[in-house]
Amino acid sequence: MSSLLQLSTVLLALFAPTAAQGLKPGQLTDFVTFGDSYTDIVNIGDGGVAWPVYAAGYANLTLHHSPSRFGFDPKRTLYTQWIGTNDVGVYSLLTGSNAASIVDVTECMIEWVKVLYKSGARNFLLQNMIPLQTTILYSPDSYPNKFFNTERNTTEWAVSIRELPVDASRRAPTLPGAHIAPLNVTGAVLSCVFPLNSDEGTCTQVDGTDRDSYLWWDELHPSEQADRIVAREIAKTMSGQGSQWRLGSAKHTTV
Repeated sequence: MSSLLQLSTVLLALFAPTAAQGLKPGQLTDFVTFGDSYTDIVNIGDGGVAWPVYAAGYANLTLHHSPSRFGFDPKRTLYTQWIGTNDVGVYSLLTGSNAASIVDVTECMIEWVKVLYKSGARNFLLQNMIPLQTTILYSPDSYPNKFFNTERNTTEWAVSIRELPVDASRRAPTLPGAHIAPLNVTGAVLSCVFPLNSDEGTCTQVDGTDRDSYLWWDELHPSEQADRIVAREIAKTMSGQGSQWRLGSAKHTTV
């Protein structure tokens, strides 16, 4: 359970001058999320219900995932983005498959805040990338799987990926009237072992309530149980209750 709680370490370090006031209980009515498979509520990455659905339910907010239209009340809406692995992992920075840098990835998130701020948004939750070396895909003892089934130096990957995770909170812009809170989120239910260079693997899947004892859904994505805990801590933040995992708390632990 401690690993699951560490995954949802909440860092409520607020950067704007007025942000010390934080969010008041009952202030928020809408929750707007952006992100890839870690956050998508349609193509769900955890094999169950995505964490934004749980978080919005826990906090009694209306959820909007990657909306095409805006117009939400800026004082009563929280915007969040969780960078997953598409920008830094396989077929990207780690494998040299694009010309972007880790600086580009970080700047992209900062620019996202600025663009929304110019449109009227004022409440932001920045979620750091998880320690990818703790996933099965990027661990030193990884195995060929559906995400990457060719030969590789798993130790080298683990060391390299450890240096890549994005901490956007360190670059969080100071914007007048904006509340910016960074969230540092650190055996699989569905495990598929592939022979080298093969497109067909042998899979095992845990069913029933036993699934709730797993941190990972597959070799890359957090489990539904992990996402519930992430959602619970985020919901506390959105509800103005704070979290015992925030920066500065006596019980705060970083991963």
